[in-house]
Amino acid sequence: MILVTGATGNVGRALLKELKACGAGPIRGLTRDAERAAFPDGVEAVEGDFAEAASLEPALEGVRSLFLVSRLGPDADILDAARRAGVEQVVLVSSITVQTHPHLGPAAENLAVERLLQDSGMAWTILRPTQFASNALMWAASIRDRETVRIPYPDAGLPTIHPADIAAVARVALTEPGHRGRTYALTGPERVTARQQIESIAAALGREVPFTEIGREEAHARMAAVFGAEAADAVLDVTGGDVNEALRQVRDTVARVTGSAARTSRQWATENVEAFR
Repeated sequence: MILVTGATGNVGRALLKELKACGAGPIRGLTRDAERAAFPDGVEAVEGDFAEAASLEPALEGVRSLFLVSRLGPDADILDAARRAGVEQVVLVSSITVQTHPHLGPAAENLAVERLLQDSGMAWTILRPTQFASNALMWAASIRDRETVRIPYPDAGLPTIHPADIAAVARVALTEPGHRGRTYALTGPERVTARQQIESIAAALGREVPFTEIGREEAHARMAAVFGAEAADAVLDVTGGDVNEALRQVRDTVARVTGSAARTSRQWATENVEAFR
């Protein structure tokens, strides 16, 4: 039995499809609302709340492999509940900033979760993706309303990754031998700027999408209201304010692990254009 947490998210939804397509066997998807989950046929929807690790115990019953997104709840308690339930293997989604920006608070928190998993006694695989192509959804409301999108650092190029490629690597790690005890840094196939992402969305829509560059102070005020000041600073650093070569590096990990080329940001925009109409 495989349990996919974050099953209604961008990576989790894609992973459920990957697992079903490869005939992975019994699969559960964790959600807060099973009736609204709309999982693929044959996937068992189970309810649980990351904020309450005890609520995960029924979902973990009989599970041997767990897909876990870090820092959505008390990770020490979640991993302990998984170990006590008999989970043998965990594939963890962390962040590439653990290795590129270890001084940042969120990166240090991700590293702490990685170490908890490594010390848990369960087999582990750690995925460290870079910026998600789906982060462009933060512009969706403005684009739908035909407003000007306001972006800091529009020309900072990063090897943005399609969430489905994270799911593809996770599927391989969960179902094939040779990936336990491995840490994979995951990127897309090329560096992409926010300006280019906007252009891809505009091309998919068939109309212009106006945008303007804003300074860090304005961007920070907007983000801090949602994420908090420290997280806003971290996001701004790794999306343009403090970009280093380690973060900019294009890696071939997706192709090496899955045997298929990594998807482009343009492909993501085409596949998800309805979110911007």
